[in-house]
Amino acid sequence: MKKSKKVFVLTHNYTGNVMVKQARELVRNGTVGDIRKIVVEYPQGWLSTFLEATDQKQAAWRTDPKRSGAAGCIGDIGTHAENLARYITGLEIDSLCADLTTFVKGRKLDDDGNILVRFKGGAKGVLHCSQISIGDENMLNIRVYGTKAGLEWRQEFPNELVVKYGDKPREIWRRGNGYICDQGKKFTRIPAGHPEGYLEAFANIYLEAFRAIEAELAGKPLPKDLDYPTIDDGVYGMAFIETVVKSSKRGAKWLKFPKV
Repeated sequence: MKKSKKVFVLTHNYTGNVMVKQARELVRNGTVGDIRKIVVEYPQGWLSTFLEATDQKQAAWRTDPKRSGAAGCIGDIGTHAENLARYITGLEIDSLCADLTTFVKGRKLDDDGNILVRFKGGAKGVLHCSQISIGDENMLNIRVYGTKAGLEWRQEFPNELVVKYGDKPREIWRRGNGYICDQGKKFTRIPAGHPEGYLEAFANIYLEAFRAIEAELAGKPLPKDLDYPTIDDGVYGMAFIETVVKSSKRGAKWLKFPKV
């Protein structure tokens, strides 16, 4: 942080996945072309009933506005979807239109959200998050469509990235192989075929945090190639929550995204 000169790391852990980093590289190196559309979804079903009434710890605080703030589902998992889209594509939100719903009777915060997004530069997007999608577990997924190719990554199958073309068969890229980008190789621990996923993604962020802390303690400048979510991502996420909630309360009104 600028004033304290301390390292601040935010655990948007899904960006620690190797194939998420590979997806970002394919956007950066021009394989995808100019991005036209982004579809990112995070459906869960674990709050499809009034679970917080049973004193289930995780449900209790997530649905309590005194502890979790102005949003439920959108704050809990919608922010992960937003961050994943921004990390892979590098695109910032220009404006959005949100429709939040509380389906479970007695619940104090939203448990489902549907958002239309206009990105700076002209790309359009759809962001859907839900905790009443009964039968789904943690089905975070993203599809990016450009002028040259499309990308698809699913959190429940983190070792694979699907690359899609209009004039040839789709490709399935897998973690641990020699064709993976240098940044992906950097965060790969074990050979192909041995799965890495959720916990390793956390570990990858922690490794980068430790590199930053090590430099800070030594009085050296932070490495320029650090790859972890920062306080800026947290501030952006809070602005996202605020704008979504405001849009929904105004009847799904299109709102400009604030400067952060």
